[in-house]
Amino acid sequence: MKVLISMLGLLLAAAATQAQTFPQPGKPIRVLVGFAAGGGTDIQARIVAPRLAEALGASVVVENKPGAGTSIAAAEVAKAAPDGHTILYSFNGAFAQVPYTLAGGVPYDPVKDFTGLSLGASGSQILVLHVSVPASNIRELLVWAKSNPGQLNIASFGTGTSSHLFAEMFMRQSGVEMVHVPYKGTGDAVKDLLAGRVQIMFDAGTSAIANAATGRLKMIAVVGEKRSPFTPEVPTLTEQGIKGIDLVGWLGWFGPANMPPEITKKLNAALMRAHANPEVKTAFEKGGYESVSSSPEALGAMVKRDIDRWGRIIKDIGFKPQ
Repeated sequence: MKVLISMLGLLLAAAATQAQTFPQPGKPIRVLVGFAAGGGTDIQARIVAPRLAEALGASVVVENKPGAGTSIAAAEVAKAAPDGHTILYSFNGAFAQVPYTLAGGVPYDPVKDFTGLSLGASGSQILVLHVSVPASNIRELLVWAKSNPGQLNIASFGTGTSSHLFAEMFMRQSGVEMVHVPYKGTGDAVKDLLAGRVQIMFDAGTSAIANAATGRLKMIAVVGEKRSPFTPEVPTLTEQGIKGIDLVGWLGWFGPANMPPEITKKLNAALMRAHANPEVKTAFEKGGYESVSSSPEALGAMVKRDIDRWGRIIKDIGFKPQ
């Protein structure tokens, strides 16, 4: 018994020391992103990284781990040491969508295997078209699509991600069949969209706004209950007769489960400071997202809420894991 008590004491002391020395001298903080470089999530992580480094007094490195609907990055963080040096910046789909939609499921529990740190961004996806498609709104798109069957390829930034699910919902609501083409992130999808190899996509506001400004893409609808303040000229899908596709997306920061409370508190404070920075807010707004933060508890509640909401949606549309 005395030996067990002594061992427990040593473990507790080690955990306390680890928390007190976070961040560990000379050890970088790895931010994993489940999309390829150049996409909206990657861009946001790289905007925040220098401010996070400044707040913590440590180097911060963003690493791209695309694939499997972002579950590769999430799984690596779930298995990482809970020392605060490996964290995830992810859209809500890694927790509320991909576990339902990826064939074979995901190698993590979206609630039990993570520590929520802070909300990071909130914003709507935008339905964008290549300029070669002769339509500037939903009505014109549907008329053209029904007159030209088989001519529309709809991209997504990953099987089972929100852009894919919105595409499935849109096809079901509109009665128009399109060929789904999944990519490993927004960046790769947008490259083909700009080149005209695919013609339509539900894209993150970050890249949709920037690429529409080049004149090669058209923004024809916003996902949400109301118009985005960043694109007030673009009507919602609901306004244009497509009902039920109105969920606003968010991104958040997560660490592995069982992180010491002291480390969670330090990371939360640093992230709140970073997201409150005026330069960060302005950069996010240019991409159609609001830079926000939250308590770990509030983020955890959002994850559980979205798991329930998306679970019902996925069941209703009859989505089969792929």
